[in-house]
Amino acid sequence: MRISVIIPAAGASTRYNAGNPDALGVLGEHRSKLDEDLGGKALLQRTVELFNTRDDVYQIIVAGPHDEQALVAFKSQHADRLALLGAIIVRGGQGHRWESVKAALDAVNESCTHIAIHDAARPAATHGFIDRVFAAGANHPAVIPGIPVSDTLKRVHPDPIENAGAVDQVAAILGDQSKTVLHSVEGAIDRDRAMAIQTPQVFERGLLLRAYGQTDLSSTDDAGLIERLGERVVVVEGEPTNMKLTHANELALLRAIMGVQGPSKRPIHKRF
Repeated sequence: MRISVIIPAAGASTRYNAGNPDALGVLGEHRSKLDEDLGGKALLQRTVELFNTRDDVYQIIVAGPHDEQALVAFKSQHADRLALLGAIIVRGGQGHRWESVKAALDAVNESCTHIAIHDAARPAATHGFIDRVFAAGANHPAVIPGIPVSDTLKRVHPDPIENAGAVDQVAAILGDQSKTVLHSVEGAIDRDRAMAIQTPQVFERGLLLRAYGQTDLSSTDDAGLIERLGERVVVVEGEPTNMKLTHANELALLRAIMGVQGPSKRPIHKRF
């Protein structure tokens, strides 16, 4: 296989910053979770490093922000380090993940036989896990990793319960002004055959291009577009520690999984 890895990185980290003042910069600006310090390296750099030394990876494409000003800032933050790792940056989508992937597809080298897509905020995958996914990709046109769902799953009404978002008075006394949002349960979801899907996902290049040639590209992941074609998608064993950083309170757990420290735990001359 000759693989092109696409890393969508155009998100605004909205959920990461929501309701958590610790996730904001010193001037109150929104921080990107991709800039977070993982042992002296930005999270995005750690993610790219999962692939840059692999013999089966021919190129790495990072799809950055769509907005020109944001893209300039993104390149200022990451371009030098990513270039040293052999990665290129392209302009990503304006509002949806699939837009970023589609933009990156235009930069895929024609000699690549397969395309792998990996979440930018998922830097804790192990090399053995990636070996397993790519090995399956050599034998099947569409492969995604997944882990069985162990928790009970409930389907809830999308609208919050009225007045449930009021500030908890006890928490307010303790200085916590966050609101508790409540939803009513509508029913249970059978978890017997449910799996939580991860990345990297790997596809034959021609199949993924055909999937992205469809008119309706709305989907939560790329495998969904393959399924819409009626093609089979194979699930390979995932990795429980292959977490995706979504909320700010998960950062400490991610660092623990990777065995790295934040900047406050390291000597000043070793911080970046």
